[in-house]
Amino acid sequence: MTATKSASLGELMQILQRESMLWRLRINTDDDLWSLARLARAGMSLGMLGERRDQTTAGEEGGRAKSAERKKMWIKLRIENTEYQSFSDVLRVHGIIEEAKFDTGSYHTHNVTPGDEIELSCQTAFLTTDNQLLQQAVDAAKQVKIALAVVENDEIILFHITPRGLRESTTWTMRGGGKRVDIKESSGVAKGFREKVITELTASLSDETPLILCGPGHAREVMLSEMKKQGQTRFMSSIATSMSGRAGANEVLREGLAGSLLEDYAISKEIGLLEEAWKRISTNGAIAYGKDELDKALNEGAIETLLISADLIRDEEDSINGQSWQDWCQKLTEFGGEMVQCSTDHDSGQQLIGMGGAIALLRFKI
Repeated sequence: MTATKSASLGELMQILQRESMLWRLRINTDDDLWSLARLARAGMSLGMLGERRDQTTAGEEGGRAKSAERKKMWIKLRIENTEYQSFSDVLRVHGIIEEAKFDTGSYHTHNVTPGDEIELSCQTAFLTTDNQLLQQAVDAAKQVKIALAVVENDEIILFHITPRGLRESTTWTMRGGGKRVDIKESSGVAKGFREKVITELTASLSDETPLILCGPGHAREVMLSEMKKQGQTRFMSSIATSMSGRAGANEVLREGLAGSLLEDYAISKEIGLLEEAWKRISTNGAIAYGKDELDKALNEGAIETLLISADLIRDEEDSINGQSWQDWCQKLTEFGGEMVQCSTDHDSGQQLIGMGGAIALLRFKI
């Protein structure tokens, strides 16, 4: 039996200082890193504590070469580019040092991780789209943290439902030596496996964290029964899905199978709007996609809700009708339209990419 774990969820992003051209933030989770990766763009500045080697301390000492000392200091970079993979625990910010005790003008990389405090600033006021994304990150702190386990006889995968998608946390498996354990012949082994999972799962979640058990078979019901017998008091729900693994977890979100538990959750609303868009496409409803259609709908005041990838809106190499997506989206509020910046870390978000990264629900057909 094997298990791999990632860090548990903590409090979400905190705003320590918020001015028109400067934000000081405490980064607490990988969801915060996801947001910061989109907020921190080329031309902006990012400051935080970092380390540099002080070459003045190098030299000869007792006949041997003396290496330069590493000194901790506040380092402010003019950002050139960033590197981040969804749900990883580090955001790398590359740039040129603007402010530090020494080495001004040199290249440096900040490795931002949960627990760090950073200062993000720009030469003009932050854009409306940036303020919106920051507020979404802060609002996520008000949402209950939900765990979802996809249960099969010989494998159980635990996910956390986050504001930006599904984060895989832990996998328990009975597979070993390249062969599956024959559950029918060894119910004792199966029971021992479930007991191990329940013990470790309970230890990894707070007592208040709701838990959704899902999967295509009856294993989830057996596990739910055993958890109740052990005195679990958290909210627990068993949901049948047609698929297992990550696909089964996405099915719960896409089909709204968790009911009221997720109805106020940001990702649930996002996926619900995207599913409405796919429905309207299939029924020739009030929908617009493709740059020409979107621009026409905007100019006619027809856009009720624009669903756009948070990455596309910040893509400086892409444009629509000769404008950046940022400038184009600014017009949306003039017509009373709403914009939702979507993650692509779930199935519906991947479909959005396939549609060009932006799609609009319209007030009327055009």
